Amino acid sequence: MGHKSDMRSGDGEPSARMFGALLGLQDAVVTWMSRARQRVIQGFTVFSIVFLLLWISAFLYGSFYYSYMPMAAFSTPVHYHYRTDCESPASFLCSYPMANISLMRNKKHVLTFGQAYQMSLQLDMPDSPTNQELGMFMIKTTCFSGKGGQVASSARSARLLLSASSSRFSMLRYRSELLRSLSTLLFLPAFLTGVSEQKQVLEVELFSDYTDDPYLPSVTAVIEIISNKVQIYSSQLNVHAHFTGIRYLLFNFPLLSALVGVSSNFVFLSLLFVLSYVKLLLKEDWAPVQLRTDGGRNINQEEHSNAAGGTAELVGPRRM
Repeated sequence: MGHKSDMRSGDGEPSARMFGALLGLQDAVVTWMSRARQRVIQGFTVFSIVFLLLWISAFLYGSFYYSYMPMAAFSTPVHYHYRTDCESPASFLCSYPMANISLMRNKKHVLTFGQAYQMSLQLDMPDSPTNQELGMFMIKTTCFSGKGGQVASSARSARLLLSASSSRFSMLRYRSELLRSLSTLLFLPAFLTGVSEQKQVLEVELFSDYTDDPYLPSVTAVIEIISNKVQIYSSQLNVHAHFTGIRYLLFNFPLLSALVGVSSNFVFLSLLFVLSYVKLLLKEDWAPVQLRTDGGRNINQEEHSNAAGGTAELVGPRRM
């Protein structure tokens, strides 16, 4: 009997060891799983916070860029109108060609207040004998506000590329009869197929440095060609902004500006978040200490009150 009990105890020791090893392994696996889960949660939290801060930084930079940067270029076709009810048959046009152009897009001003713009008029004119004999012609531009008041006015002459201090001149470039005949023969297939046309493109500067008034913003621009013999295929008004300072950097270096702006916003938001988190941790660390000190004070006050009550009870009978 004693031998059998020794064998049973010998068999129980390996099973107990195995059971202890399994329990240890299970505890290790559970600990590892809990740590891995904690690390995954922490990584996901950090990734979410970083992604949120990046998105907010990009949104802030985009909002600043959209509100601060004006329209860089604006172009619109120009359609002229004139009177034709002439009494004398000598001229077909009874008035100068005139066009009224709106400087509003989607109920918003095209020109930004305080920004300098260059306005130019592009004219596609046929290389006809009438335009060659026309010579110089004036182009007058007037900007009006919403109340109908005149904001600015400009008069420019058009002839051959001669520049002066206050006005610029342009006209159809002179070409001799021989040069015209040779160019016609050379580009005859293009002229016959309609790929090219016998025309010249003139670029007339209307305003070199136009700045809109915030109190009287320009709403419309009236362009008048002071000539009743001019022939025009089409016309287009071009407005270009002259950027300086921060706007120049934002427009000419958009990627570098976006990188610097988003990085600055991200650093500022990250610093603000870290400071807020540290302040919250400090509050949580100091809160139990304050409670303990308050509790100690309350306990001391209660002990003092009990001691005072006991002395009163002791003194009371003696006085009685």
